Amino acid sequence: MNIRLYKSCTSGTRNRSVYTFQEITRKKPEKSLLTTNHCPQGHNHRGVITSRHRGKRHKRRFRLIDFGRQNFDNLAKVISIEYDPNRNARIALLHYNSGEKTYILHPRSLKVGSVVASGPSASIEIGNTLPLYKIPLGTAVHNIELEPKRGGQLARSAGTYAQIIASEGKFVILKLPSGEVRLVKKNCLATIGQVGNVDANNIIIGKAGRNRWLGKKPKVRGVAMNPVDHPHGGGEGKSPIGRPHPVTPWGKPALGVKTRNSKKHSNLYILKRRK
Repeated sequence: MNIRLYKSCTSGTRNRSVYTFQEITRKKPEKSLLTTNHCPQGHNHRGVITSRHRGKRHKRRFRLIDFGRQNFDNLAKVISIEYDPNRNARIALLHYNSGEKTYILHPRSLKVGSVVASGPSASIEIGNTLPLYKIPLGTAVHNIELEPKRGGQLARSAGTYAQIIASEGKFVILKLPSGEVRLVKKNCLATIGQVGNVDANNIIIGKAGRNRWLGKKPKVRGVAMNPVDHPHGGGEGKSPIGRPHPVTPWGKPALGVKTRNSKKHSNLYILKRRK
């Protein structure tokens, strides 16, 4: 297990857990693959708050990740496994035969020194990227494209993977981590294996200040507000929300209401809705 617990000497360490970072092999990132990472704190380009409860966070540099894996002609060697502050998955630094350096999502059990490849002729091994029609049924894959050459968009979080169920004509049927079953074009690329750092969902924050480091501000419950501030507000003491169903601060239904557009074109490709 890649998690370390604390002895409860303070309230902040009681039940708190952190990573051990055992799989990390290099601390300093590759400078050529870094860029700035602006933190707008929930404001849009006009300075208006469009996402509430976001604030200052610890300074970060953004790592440029190669989600496309379009370098078909060259093999790449895994040089290091590194920490990425912008995601809960780890990243792996690749050195190609051509001299190019890129970051990819670190697949589970991929070791430093391994050689990975991409393209239709690549072998079925962890870390290799192939078109979906070249991958055997039942294989676990991640970083899956929705459109060819657009780059991976599905199953990119730590510990996630999708499973190839069947193949039908121009499409492959995938079961996604959410439980959704959908069609994806068979020419789309996917990477073999499961995303690493599978213990990410077992981390316990432990104290409010640690959430502030991540840029998350406190949230006030609607029932604790005044009627002028929230539809759930008002009343004497601990009163209920006073409505048949919960709503947002702007009066729209919340908590369990489906918000997906019923006219969305990609609805045609969804065979079974997520749980």
